[in-house]
Amino acid sequence: MSFRPDHELHRRRFSRNLGLGLTLVAFVMLVFALTVVKVTRGDPMQAFDHVARPELEPAATGGAQP
Repeated sequence: MSFRPDHELHRRRFSRNLGLGLTLVAFVMLVFALTVVKVTRGDPMQAFDHVARPELEPAATGGAQP
């Protein structure tokens, strides 16, 4: 049994799908690399979570208020 040759439309669609797949893989690798770098740097990861924390507040000035 012989297979029919692929139609030209299928070859174009495959090349577009391959390009999109490689782009998605590159994006996932970029996000993963940024995550690994951020986690391994060891900096405290603090963000705004609707709780007042003194270490995130700007330092108070010692001058008199007008």
